[in-house]
Amino acid sequence: MPVRYRCRHCETEIGTLPFDADETIRKLHLFEVGEVDDYIEKNEHGDTTVHCICEHCEDSLRQFPDYYALKKWLQ
Repeated sequence: MPVRYRCRHCETEIGTLPFDADETIRKLHLFEVGEVDDYIEKNEHGDTTVHCICEHCEDSLRQFPDYYALKKWLQ
């Protein structure tokens, strides 16, 4: 199953790995205990989505750091 990278703020698909790389993702991204559930989602079909941040949202957060306090700042 492919692994999709999607922005956790605007839901834009950033990219896709065309192969199953669950274990590689866990090794590449250093997660604290409990963080894996916040960033890596696996659905009932076995598809894996990694929630990260796109360049546009990263620039917005850099310009408006108060947005970090909000759980969902894009409506």
